[in-house]
Amino acid sequence: MKPLTLAEVQALPAVVPLLLAARALGLSRNTAYRLVQRGEFPCRVIRAGDTYRVPTIELLVLIGADKENVRGAFGSSA
Repeated sequence: MKPLTLAEVQALPAVVPLLLAARALGLSRNTAYRLVQRGEFPCRVIRAGDTYRVPTIELLVLIGADKENVRGAFGSSA
């Protein structure tokens, strides 16, 4: 599966499933879950029951989106 572009990440909702975050980072499903289990996923992961979610803004920061891109995606308070 092809990684997401910056524009595609900016269009995501505020919180996304772990596997979508992994796709944005170019990680496989197995690698994503392995990193989560080790506490080494490259950004914060929210666990709700047996579901994992990742804040989209943290993906943008991690992939190097500049502040103007982050503000444009999430409003001026970012």
